[in-house]
Amino acid sequence: MTSPPTLIIISGPSAAGKTTLAHRLAESIGCPAICRDEIKEGMVHASSDFVPSPGDELTERTFPVFFDVLGLLLRAGVTTVADAAFQNPAWRAGLEPLLGLAQLRIVQCCVPADVALNRALRRRESNPVRRAHVDPGPDRDPQDFVRLRATFERLSLEAPALEVDTTDGYRPGLDAIVDFVNRAH
Repeated sequence: MTSPPTLIIISGPSAAGKTTLAHRLAESIGCPAICRDEIKEGMVHASSDFVPSPGDELTERTFPVFFDVLGLLLRAGVTTVADAAFQNPAWRAGLEPLLGLAQLRIVQCCVPADVALNRALRRRESNPVRRAHVDPGPDRDPQDFVRLRATFERLSLEAPALEVDTTDGYRPGLDAIVDFVNRAH
């Protein structure tokens, strides 16, 4: 008898280091990383006139695609890392149909607000695909980012969880995060 795959959920507010950790973790354990932002960026690639806004059409379209991809992989028995800045109610709604398909591990990324703001400003300047997202920049008040980030509601599910500070590297370190993911149930 084989055990179900593991779904590693990387959660946290914007610019908390989720996507970077998701890819590093997926590489370390040997599985795919499914990142909500990357799905939306792929949609924006096909929509040259797109202008992001909170709750825009592509953000709404991304939600079911993200969870459909997770369901497809989990039903095929694939351990998967899932990365998104969803608030608790959105995560719970999307995960509900998947709960019986996988063992869950939750990694909550955290970073001080000033570090997150600096990251968000840098990544928008250095990465043109960030035009898909409502990041702070010359056309947006950085304090809107800080205020929105302060309202973030963490994912809360009955599952093993680990908090990771991504301010400067990872605390706990990547090896400890991998051990957490692989720990026997």
